[in-house]
Amino acid sequence: MHSYRCIIGRVDALELIQLGRWLTKIGEASLRGSSIPALPNGPSLVLKDVFAHPDSSISEIATRTALPQSYVSDSVASLQQQGFVEARTDTKDRRRTLVSVTKQHRQTVARKGATPVDAALAHVLGDGDADGVTATIELLNTLAKRLAAASPGPILRQINSHKDTRTNA
Repeated sequence: MHSYRCIIGRVDALELIQLGRWLTKIGEASLRGSSIPALPNGPSLVLKDVFAHPDSSISEIATRTALPQSYVSDSVASLQQQGFVEARTDTKDRRRTLVSVTKQHRQTVARKGATPVDAALAHVLGDGDADGVTATIELLNTLAKRLAAASPGPILRQINSHKDTRTNA
């Protein structure tokens, strides 16, 4: 694995950011699988924002992502063609377009989100020691539970909401 230096009892902000990026890459690779290419950064950022803030207008997305409004509009059109988002005219202000993640994409993310990452972690760790991989997975599970205790975040809330409606159906 990449070198990760930490003084006992202390993690530097940049080290934490780098750790988050490594974990994000492992998670995204596991979600996508090897056959589906990653979205470019801009549309990916737009999709993440729409996932976190359903029924957002193009200008709201542009404000939150700091992307130009025309770029957000183009990204939404591309994401809509791929079936990730749906756009509709705001009934209260017909000049606005509201964007949400499609039900199908939420279902896909919920399904793929349950994909175990054990093998991907073992590969990245380069650790032939199954006990070391198991200990790392347990540590990550504990950390995830502790960090999500206060609030699961808007994307996870949508996924959990989808799971709840599926089990109640």
